[in-house]
Amino acid sequence: MAAGIAAATLVAAGCSSDGDTSSTATDAATPGTTEESIATEAPAATDAPETTDVPETTDGGEGGDSGDFTSKVTTLDAPTGEPMVIGLINSEGVPGLDFPEIREDIQATFDYLNEHGGFGGRPLELKTCASKGSPETSQACAQEISGSGVELVLLGLDLFPGYPTFEAGSLPVIGLLPILPGDYTANALFVTGGNATLAAGMAAVAKEKFDAKSVGIISADNPGSNGTEAALTASLDKVGIPYVSIKGGNEETDAGYQGLMVQANANDPDLLVSLYDGPGCIGTMRGRTALGITTPVLAASSCAATEVIDQVGDDALGWIFLGAQTNEETPSTQIIREIMAPQLGVPADEVDPSALGLGGLGIIQAMTLAQFADAIVADGGEVTGQSLYDYFASTTTSLWPTGLPAECGKAPAYPAICTFEFPVIEYTEDGTLQPAEGIETVSAFDYLP
Repeated sequence: MAAGIAAATLVAAGCSSDGDTSSTATDAATPGTTEESIATEAPAATDAPETTDVPETTDGGEGGDSGDFTSKVTTLDAPTGEPMVIGLINSEGVPGLDFPEIREDIQATFDYLNEHGGFGGRPLELKTCASKGSPETSQACAQEISGSGVELVLLGLDLFPGYPTFEAGSLPVIGLLPILPGDYTANALFVTGGNATLAAGMAAVAKEKFDAKSVGIISADNPGSNGTEAALTASLDKVGIPYVSIKGGNEETDAGYQGLMVQANANDPDLLVSLYDGPGCIGTMRGRTALGITTPVLAASSCAATEVIDQVGDDALGWIFLGAQTNEETPSTQIIREIMAPQLGVPADEVDPSALGLGGLGIIQAMTLAQFADAIVADGGEVTGQSLYDYFASTTTSLWPTGLPAECGKAPAYPAICTFEFPVIEYTEDGTLQPAEGIETVSAFDYLP
């Protein structure tokens, strides 16, 4: 699979508003999601958060027991314990902020888990509320969900979560990704790190792989992309790497993308960073090749999506992708196929796990909590909404399916962030995506501003 399963961190096809082809951070671990950055200021309804890059699927490895759980969950019977009612608040029904796939894919995962162990033997019931991208609708959802008998609140994409309402009801909150600055210090935990970790991860690649003395950045001039660019330049400033930042339109002609590449490459930087996604990935890749530019380019996982690579082919040589995954088929991708086949109405072998968009993050969130529940039961504990939150908050663990470590509270300035590591891959001459030479994973932690 080309695009990252995880966010991603953590781990996806880009999500954007009409005509917006710039990356934004949701890079978290998720199937087919682009854990790229969501704006760090409140976007207008037409400036949708884009997806976070999702780290590659490793089915276990350092930092967790994802591989063991992946093998185990397929053998579990339907749960028979006390049902567990969980709330979900997600942005839907507003142009540019319409993400029903998150709700749909979480429900599909709950349906799968209700045939395979639930959360520690407890069957799952999901109660949902659609926020509409305004403080009023988010607060109304917070009140509705808090009064509906849930014991855990999940946040899909919600711009203005009603944290005080959740606190008043003593309800633990676990979200997909932080969007606005207040999320980073909220009384909540997030599966992915948003703009902060995506941008810091890019700075880490610039420093650790390329020992860059200068960087050229290209991005679209819109709130989402500007938030990502601001986070990236803050991380580059922290490590003393000078940069030139060139801004273009949401969409450009071929000549326009070439012009951006020429300007960003004018001072012979050691690395170019593209914050475009979707058509912008295609335009910049083709433009770089047409101009004969040899400076390597770093991009988020959306530029490694199957639909991009299929169009550009070897024009992707020289590009490095943060948070994306390799083409390898793994046991976890088989589970994702089983989860999504009923939802999509197709046989499991026709499901493309790299094409799930932001919904893939919902799968990661739900399966990660199932993994935590299994660990709690193995330790002799009781699975509740609070115990799941406490386990995530206090245990150095891993997200499913990456096996990369999760450690909530590791960064004091960002206490709600729990994941900091990303896989790094590159397009190779044999036409596949492989771990990047010399730097298969990178940590954003030391590069957070």
